[in-house]
Amino acid sequence: MTGTRTVLESADISRALTRISHEIIEANKGVDGLVLVGIPTRGVVLAKRIAETISRIEGVPLSAGSLDITLYRDDLAKHPTRAPQPTDMPASGIDGATVVLVDDVLYSGRTVRAALDALNDHGRPRAVRLAALVDRGHRELPIRADYIGKNLPSAKHERISVRLQEIDGEDAVTISSGATAAEGTA
Repeated sequence: MTGTRTVLESADISRALTRISHEIIEANKGVDGLVLVGIPTRGVVLAKRIAETISRIEGVPLSAGSLDITLYRDDLAKHPTRAPQPTDMPASGIDGATVVLVDDVLYSGRTVRAALDALNDHGRPRAVRLAALVDRGHRELPIRADYIGKNLPSAKHERISVRLQEIDGEDAVTISSGATAAEGTA
């Protein structure tokens, strides 16, 4: 039997992103030298939302880039490859910047490891931080998020799905269990 329940609704996601935005500003002591980079697909949308929130709070423009990690994954033989997504880094580059990687779900850590490898091909940041809307546990690599919207401990057979208005027509985070939820995201 399969069951799906909503764990975050639109307002919850908005509050989590606002809190993450404030935490990023505080840790960085403002926005100088700050670069937000989303991991496709939903991490890019989340990075843009965080950049918009930080811009509103600080009163200065801040944009968000995207970083394709498709060819840096270590599980290409196990999972079907998706088409590469665009990588869009700021014109100023990332050398010496504090880069905040943004993803929707932190799970095994392998997506983040691939993102770190991909980021190295674009420059040498002063520091790299990680923001995730959901941390579901079950790490396979020693990676942790600096900024988390929601810790959501889950069983490995459960699936966490992040739905965002810009892609899916609604904002929600759901958790599914049962036979169809054998794979977890991220």
